[in-house]
Amino acid sequence: MAKKAKEPQKPSLAWQGTYGDMITLMLCFFVMLYNPSEVDVTQLATITQSLEMTETETTSGGMSLSAGMLSDLGNNINSLPSTEKGRSLGNAKKKAVSLFAPDVNSTRITVTSDERGLIITLLADNFFDEGSAELNIEETRETLLRLSDFFNSPEVQDRRYRIEGHTDDTPVPQILDENGKNIGFPSNWELSAARAINVLHYLADYGVEEKNFSVAGYADTRPKFSNDTPEERAYNRRVDIIILDEGHF
Repeated sequence: MAKKAKEPQKPSLAWQGTYGDMITLMLCFFVMLYNPSEVDVTQLATITQSLEMTETETTSGGMSLSAGMLSDLGNNINSLPSTEKGRSLGNAKKKAVSLFAPDVNSTRITVTSDERGLIITLLADNFFDEGSAELNIEETRETLLRLSDFFNSPEVQDRRYRIEGHTDDTPVPQILDENGKNIGFPSNWELSAARAINVLHYLADYGVEEKNFSVAGYADTRPKFSNDTPEERAYNRRVDIIILDEGHF
């Protein structure tokens, strides 16, 4: 009597676990590389729109990604002026972080951003003597030259900027002449404005377009921290140079 043939064994599915782990690791890798500032917002919006369907539409086919009636009407998202500016502001932040790395490491400058735009903060104690608006050129020349290079770079061309002077709440020290008359700044208002103006004058001397700038002095009315400790007061004494987002021109 013939022996009954053995049934073939089912193939092992153990490889699926390894494969799944590999796909997960690849996903994590590409997520780490993802940079929102470089996203083509036009294509992203078009893809999103193509996936949206009304209740009466069927799933028989997707919408085309090619230009449609909105483009003919001039309403294509790519034509909006803020699109390219938003991307370039992301590139400007990359440029600033790279260019000012030596100054950030030496705590002369900080690079941050908020709803106003990209903010380059000059910590005033490194750039000015107490109660003075004259820049310490010899000590900060390299930093100031990097600032000039930054504002002449293509990443920030055709944008608007604002230079804001800030102080702590300590009254400005009086500087008396031989007759006992105060020849210093009357208050922190004048001091903060003068510091901002002198930073602008320096940038203009190195070819930066003055017409793209505005200047403001806030004295101690907009502190970053409380004025309770010497360290907090030191951070409040600053000059903020803001590459303005379009909504804050």
